[in-house]
Amino acid sequence: MINAQTIRNKFLDFFKTKGHSIIPGASLIPENDPTVLFTTAGMHPLVPYLLGEKHPAGTRLADVQKCIRTGDIDEVGDKTHLTCFEMLGNWSLGDYFKDDSIAWSWEFLTEEKWLNLDKNRLAVSVFEGDENVPFDQESYDLWLKIGVKSERIVRLGKADNWWGPAGQTGPCGPDTEIFYWTGSEAAPEVYNPEDKRWVEIWNNVFMAYNKTIDGKFEPLSQKNVDTGMGLERILCMVNNINDVYATDLFSDAIKKIAELSGKTYSDNEKAFRIVADHIKAATMIIGDPKGVSPSNTDQGYVVRKLIRRAVRFSLMLEINSKIDITTELANIYIDNNKEQYPELEKNKDYILRELKKEEYKFKETLEKGLRIFAKVTENLSDKLIPAVSAFDLYQTYGFPLEMTLELAKERGFEVDAKGFEEELVKHQELSRTASAGKFKGGLADNSEETTKLHTATHLLLAALRTVLGDHVYQKGSNITADRLRLDFSHAQKMTDEEKQKVEDLVNHAIKAELPIICQLTSLDVAKKSGAMGVFDSKYQDQVKVYTVGQGDQIFSSEICGGPHVDNTKELKSFKILKEEASSAGVRRIKAIIG
Repeated sequence: MINAQTIRNKFLDFFKTKGHSIIPGASLIPENDPTVLFTTAGMHPLVPYLLGEKHPAGTRLADVQKCIRTGDIDEVGDKTHLTCFEMLGNWSLGDYFKDDSIAWSWEFLTEEKWLNLDKNRLAVSVFEGDENVPFDQESYDLWLKIGVKSERIVRLGKADNWWGPAGQTGPCGPDTEIFYWTGSEAAPEVYNPEDKRWVEIWNNVFMAYNKTIDGKFEPLSQKNVDTGMGLERILCMVNNINDVYATDLFSDAIKKIAELSGKTYSDNEKAFRIVADHIKAATMIIGDPKGVSPSNTDQGYVVRKLIRRAVRFSLMLEINSKIDITTELANIYIDNNKEQYPELEKNKDYILRELKKEEYKFKETLEKGLRIFAKVTENLSDKLIPAVSAFDLYQTYGFPLEMTLELAKERGFEVDAKGFEEELVKHQELSRTASAGKFKGGLADNSEETTKLHTATHLLLAALRTVLGDHVYQKGSNITADRLRLDFSHAQKMTDEEKQKVEDLVNHAIKAELPIICQLTSLDVAKKSGAMGVFDSKYQDQVKVYTVGQGDQIFSSEICGGPHVDNTKELKSFKILKEEASSAGVRRIKAIIG
């Protein structure tokens, strides 16, 4: 079987031969972007460069990016859905366009030296055009030129073959998607997009237009290519299997679950998959360079939900409650992924400590839930557990409906499952309504105000290190058009005096009218200069260092993608609004400028 690391290496090696710089994957915690909780796609960290910011590694880039998506967390349990996955991506920032992108995708997929997929099992889709943008004739003709038969090329609308913009306005364009036939019989001559045995494996986006505020699509002066191929999915295709959990990314964890539960994967697929997926995702988030601990807010809440759901299903598999299932699997994921993600080994103690603590706390909560379940059922004359009680067990004590149904069946009860689902939908709608306006604006929109706040965040971090000490590092950042928010490592609540000192230092730097200078340099030089930044990546070479001040008036120096203002005077003033706890050992400051 071809393993995941082989695929990663082949992909990066291939694009290296095509003149691409191999860049490091970004943190799972987005840098200064409040629009999402996690990095959800390979292109996400590259938005500023797709908008025109110059990338230190050049105009041809390739990487492996770990991603987290939680929108369909309740669907995890089938053969394909994952909370944590990896995207293989290559980009052209105003360099090559459709011709090279399509030709190289085909070469990598079909040539014997690379993935050697059967050409007869491949099909593609292209944008059919609409009233604003014409049919993508160029992509269609390029596929024909490569040798794809017209019967295997389908024209689809914007719902399927169009990307962007990320907001109301910005870069966007048609895409062409590549599909692989997964059926046991020979692939049909004609590609039918409704047949689910055709599985998408690669998407090439051609950012050729800019959508204006009045809804017009204007040609871009810098045309970009943004591609994405899911590692787990392509790993299944090259090994001729149809279950991502059968790949080496999960097989050791699945074996461990079987060993600890005494049950077989084939008889308990859903539970095995949820435990394996959720603990991997939690391990990756906690072990990230900007690692997040379980908590009741934002990313920390997602980590908590993942751990608790995994523990619930491990108990349903009858794994002994005295066994720490989270650390058992986390050790496997750390060992199996440390070559690609060395931060996991570096943060191993922290990962295991946080997982164990959360698992222990939740098992205590579950015991309380079982007592509540007993109370709910002891006075029921009709042997039917009401929907509101089943939902309370789910919401307050973490009981999935499956667990409540199983407990009820053992005791001769039934559950109002339909009513439970109605309660769940109602709750999800309320949650979506409450969070819909939460993450608006942000650095991704590249506005003047968010650029100023991004610079202010650098000044704040430098001031905190001066006042509190060198143990202070950035643990997360969130910028809206109105304020900045910085999470930083520090165990104690800041005193009023400390907060005033930090505020005074930042305002002094603003009044000093210090220039902000960007320098493109090597990683080694950046390290030796004392610039702040994450240095774990094995790929990083050229980096941008933004220095505030010059000569003997240097206030801060950080590795950063930008953008920044040209001079601190543009910030006018700085004010701390609030300082509070974020999670264990992490504090949070909210502040405004001007």
